[in-house]
Amino acid sequence: MHLEVVIGAAALAGAYAAAWRAAGERVRPARVLAFAAGLAALVGALNGPLHELAERLVFSAHMTQHLILTLIVPPLVLVGTPPFMMDGLLRPLLARAASRRVTVVLTRPLPALAAWSIALVVWHLPGPYAAATGSHAVHFAEHAVFVGAATLAWWPVASPSRELPALPYAAQILYMFVFGIPMTIVAAMITGAEHVLYPIAAPSLSGPLADQRLGGVLMWVPAAIVPLVALTTAFFRWAAAESDDLQETPGPDRRRPLTLSK
Repeated sequence: MHLEVVIGAAALAGAYAAAWRAAGERVRPARVLAFAAGLAALVGALNGPLHELAERLVFSAHMTQHLILTLIVPPLVLVGTPPFMMDGLLRPLLARAASRRVTVVLTRPLPALAAWSIALVVWHLPGPYAAATGSHAVHFAEHAVFVGAATLAWWPVASPSRELPALPYAAQILYMFVFGIPMTIVAAMITGAEHVLYPIAAPSLSGPLADQRLGGVLMWVPAAIVPLVALTTAFFRWAAAESDDLQETPGPDRRRPLTLSK
């Protein structure tokens, strides 16, 4: 058990509650549940049975960890953080011109996707993967990079910030078409490999190559499903927003075309 993960999650939960109380603003229960679910997913991925299997070099368990850390934890934490909290966290970064430029650039779609893609490719190369499984410090760095890069990648569709908001709904739909491509490519290469790429010990499976291919498939399927769910959500939110606008606009303007200004 890694107590630092539990302590870190508890500290984040405490900071969340303290910021909520200090601001005195209303926070929707759905946000609180999303944030709590994100922290629970983080603790579950890095502690307990899944983590034990990953520590024993079961590749498919390690890939499941990565999926939780990149496709579940970041969007839940972002969606669960109210705008006043996120803007408060960002205020020191946005107060200075240099750090503001860097922050703005990193949260834009192309740089965010680039960081996400580089992190995925580099850490799934045999050398860095072996280094991560052989050293606790490197393993911690790997997970930190994954969570950070994935948070940037989810920012254009899940940002709660008023200062650095999410993309318009139509752009979110296009963005999510591209979002899953890096993981799909990495998963396809792992699944299709004819020899073992990583140090693996999988006594419960038919062999290391089967475990490796299972890990590739586990990456491949969510890489398609999760972006599709986010894309569908963005589409229906866009449709609902446009419907509300049309109902509020009297006369001939009700027939105006869809806009990207939302």
